[in-house]
Amino acid sequence: MARKYLVMAERTPKFDDSVIEPHRTFLRELLAQGQLQESGGFTDGTGGAYVVLAENLTAATAIVHSDPLHTTGASDLTIHEWDITVSA
Repeated sequence: MARKYLVMAERTPKFDDSVIEPHRTFLRELLAQGQLQESGGFTDGTGGAYVVLAENLTAATAIVHSDPLHTTGASDLTIHEWDITVSA
């Protein structure tokens, strides 16, 4: 059974707008594969977050580390296993 992992992305000084479209493509591919639940940017422009579905933390980390935000060093990505207790 897949678990939910909250990925927090915070922009680094190396962030460049050219990484936005490759990151969006990465997210669309995850969505098509059933590995993404939701994503979005922070309104203050400092980064964003997304929820990955994976079997375990190792699998989630492998997914997240292939994100162009990570591979280019544009953002620091932090992964949290998320045990949701209340949901709409």
